[in-house]
Amino acid sequence: MTETDMVHEQIDTIDALMAHYVAGSLPEPARVLVQSHLEMKPENRSLVNSLELLAAEALENAPEAAIADRDARLAAIFSSASPVPAPRTAARPENALFPQALRALLGFEAEDVPWRRRLPGFKEYSLDMDGCDVSLMWIRPGRALPAHTHKGMELILILDGAFNDERGRFGPGDISIADETVDHRPVAEKDRPCIAFAVSDGPVKLTGSFRQMIGDLIG
Repeated sequence: MTETDMVHEQIDTIDALMAHYVAGSLPEPARVLVQSHLEMKPENRSLVNSLELLAAEALENAPEAAIADRDARLAAIFSSASPVPAPRTAARPENALFPQALRALLGFEAEDVPWRRRLPGFKEYSLDMDGCDVSLMWIRPGRALPAHTHKGMELILILDGAFNDERGRFGPGDISIADETVDHRPVAEKDRPCIAFAVSDGPVKLTGSFRQMIGDLIG
């Protein structure tokens, strides 16, 4: 594994992703992606609650260990300044597209995204954050993205609309997990644009036939 890996072991299922979320081992944009998913699909919070209980039980049953320099550490804690409370996140506007966690991360709502046209029928807003490539994507209804695989890991949270690929359908609140084992060609559904939030730690590699690739690039 390289220093740019999103985590230090494989994430290939939603359960594994949630376990890393509970363990606090995800980079910040991936953590926000999962938190946003839980805002959109609160029924999935039960899995996270169960994992948190298991983690608490494991911690409670862990053998006690002596703390080195106990008195010095306590003195440092009591002499430190009180933590500054984190600023409160504004309430999510009614009918807002972005989950509150995502809006807090980006600092704006869907109508304010500074989109850049990447391909016909495909717009993106991207930035680097915490060692990850982070982006919002807007895909025209019915548009296919070029077939590709990944040289790292990619997490995509669907915010609005949906896309279909070789694995099935991904709609609002769903998370797509893709790595080098996944070769797919996402196609936005025809009734509305697909808007998604993506976090990845490696580039994509185009696949498929030359004719299909050219057709998908020009839209």
